[in-house]
Amino acid sequence: MPGAASPAAPIQATPQALPAFDVEFAAPDISAWRAGNHGLPGFWRFTSGSPGPHVVVTALVHGNEIAGAVVLDRLLRAPVAPLCGTLTLGFVNLDAYDRFDPAHPTASRYVDEDMNRLWDTALLDGPRHSAELARARAIRKLVETADVLLDLHSMLWPSEPLILSGPTARGRDLGARIGIPCLVVADHGHASGRRLIDFTRFSDPAGGAVAVLVEAGQHWKRATIVTMEAAVHGVLAATGLAEPLPSAHAEPTRFAEVTMAVTAASGGFSFVQPFRGGDVVPKRHTLIAMDGATEIRTPHDDCLLVMPSLRPSRGHTAVRLARFA
Repeated sequence: MPGAASPAAPIQATPQALPAFDVEFAAPDISAWRAGNHGLPGFWRFTSGSPGPHVVVTALVHGNEIAGAVVLDRLLRAPVAPLCGTLTLGFVNLDAYDRFDPAHPTASRYVDEDMNRLWDTALLDGPRHSAELARARAIRKLVETADVLLDLHSMLWPSEPLILSGPTARGRDLGARIGIPCLVVADHGHASGRRLIDFTRFSDPAGGAVAVLVEAGQHWKRATIVTMEAAVHGVLAATGLAEPLPSAHAEPTRFAEVTMAVTAASGGFSFVQPFRGGDVVPKRHTLIAMDGATEIRTPHDDCLLVMPSLRPSRGHTAVRLARFA
């Protein structure tokens, strides 16, 4: 047929345009919390006087993920009194947060570079400089005292909330005990650098400290705040720092393990349809994306799509593919 494509021609995917995003709530004024209360700007420590773990809850590793700022601001405005151990609440990337503009909400993720790709000991000890590296080096000593760390994040693209546990069994166990979100995904992070939860203190197989990352929903949706608050209370209850809350709608935890992390190798990466995080592709070898002329297909049946980025940059994670345990 004239004009028909050759059967051997690669399937072309249409690049996704970045849409406008509505910001449903205001970024809070956190000026009252900037000084901190123990010498580290943006970090507040509360000690019970009784033995127990040091639990650290961090937000604003990315400056435009403002739901985390809302959650910590609310916690700090209420009486903070852990039942045991020590609780530290921290606003991480203050400089990026200062640049947040609801008219351009994607523009303040960081100042110089992604702060959640810097948690490699050699990099932290090395000579390179950036605004985010300086801040990471400043908070490193505190992070090295954490027994349990919960890192609060949100997502640009539509996705079901989830907990990223890293590869350790203790991370998966903590995710299950937190309970919300109910999907816990074990993964090995990003090719472009180590996350805070991948820092050696938490990822060492022989270690005892543990960290998980909560992806609570889309960045600027009110529902994301609700999920984050539930996750924070979940970690405090799991570690004994707070009493558990009754839950009338508790869902069983589902576990998945990343089998393949897809990093965009070209500037022409595009999904064949606008997938949502949490979508499950039933059949192995299903085409889901094109990276230039390279086909990206599912490696197994019932393939869970973890946080597909509908407009990934070259060298960045486009999607993680996972199998339910």
